[in-house]
Amino acid sequence: MVAKIISGKSIRGILHYNENKVNQGEAYLLLASGFAGETDKMDFSQKLNRFKHLTDLNAKVKTNALHISLNFHLDDQPGDEKLQQISLDYMEQIGIGDQPFLVYRHLDSAHPHIHIVTTNIQRDGTRLDLHDIGKKRSEPARKALEIKYGLIRAEGQQSQIREKLERLTYGERPTKSAIANIVTRVLQEYAYSSFADYKTLLEHFGVLADRGNPESEMFKKNGLQYFALDVAGKPKGVPIKASSIYRKPTMASLEKRYEKNAVKKKASRQEFKKILDSVLVKPRACSMESFSKTLNKQQISTIFRKSEAGNLYGITYIDHRQKIIFNGSELGKAYSAKAITERLEQNAVFSQGKKQLQKQYTPLQSISGTPENTALNPGHILDILTKADHEANLTLPRRKKKCRKGKKQVQEITL
Repeated sequence: MVAKIISGKSIRGILHYNENKVNQGEAYLLLASGFAGETDKMDFSQKLNRFKHLTDLNAKVKTNALHISLNFHLDDQPGDEKLQQISLDYMEQIGIGDQPFLVYRHLDSAHPHIHIVTTNIQRDGTRLDLHDIGKKRSEPARKALEIKYGLIRAEGQQSQIREKLERLTYGERPTKSAIANIVTRVLQEYAYSSFADYKTLLEHFGVLADRGNPESEMFKKNGLQYFALDVAGKPKGVPIKASSIYRKPTMASLEKRYEKNAVKKKASRQEFKKILDSVLVKPRACSMESFSKTLNKQQISTIFRKSEAGNLYGITYIDHRQKIIFNGSELGKAYSAKAITERLEQNAVFSQGKKQLQKQYTPLQSISGTPENTALNPGHILDILTKADHEANLTLPRRKKKCRKGKKQVQEITL
């Protein structure tokens, strides 16, 4: 089980996010603790007012909302009753059990998970101390609940809990939900240092980030909207405003992340160049296609930018393991589209030359009639060479020795 706690300044926004999921058929209310009456008949306003009654008691506290998600392994399939008990136990162990809270079971991902909505303002108007709540209270609670309920432990299992982010398939699921899921994941997980980076990432996953025409009011007001893309890369359906998505992936929000992401990219640049070098030294990487396929095996996507005439002028790399996007120009001249092309061409020339040499020379094994695929040890090779030399001597005609008369005469006189 993985627990994630996010504090916020808008209990309305958190509640609205979960209620929207319910309206879209992607979630349902699982539990309401601290609410009077029949909760299944309560509307949005009634739920919000229960929290607002508390937050109004201490208007000075701006960060007064909590959004908690509990995520379970794919092999964990807890029923609703078990999830209700886990929710109650978890809230009790982190010290918020007396607060009113709502628990929603979400159905928008493969792994089971629930979302909990609450506030940190108590009935007497005091604020609950949430400092380091994750490490000091949530982690011990998580580990205890894994043992108590027989859940698969979180250590080493995060990759199983959060499934791989896939490209949007238009029409497969509600458009807004599909767009919001991809945008939120890219916004939070990937390191991009410009809007161009961010836009390229989203297009890779089938979403278009659109600022509008530079002369439009939307562009001038720093607005942003999102479209789903079809298989041909064309925008489809109705655009979704950035402000209507829960995480608010607006231009203002993006710009706050650029500097921090740039630092992460810089720290990973040398390591990423080593990966490219390790691929480029392989003779088999002798075309853009083979280069791209080899990188893809290492979870690195390549995006080739071409002119209208079809000429390659740029390469963008997306490292899905490190969650970083790089343009070739960021890595240096040696990794530009032109330089990469030249290095691949050199590999192609080397590979072709090697094939020509193999055709010209007969394998050593053929001397003795040994099959080419047979592995030979050093002793075996020596036997073959000795045998070959001996056979050659037998077949060559022997030359008669010439008698050196002068030398013989001298010897006779001397004696």
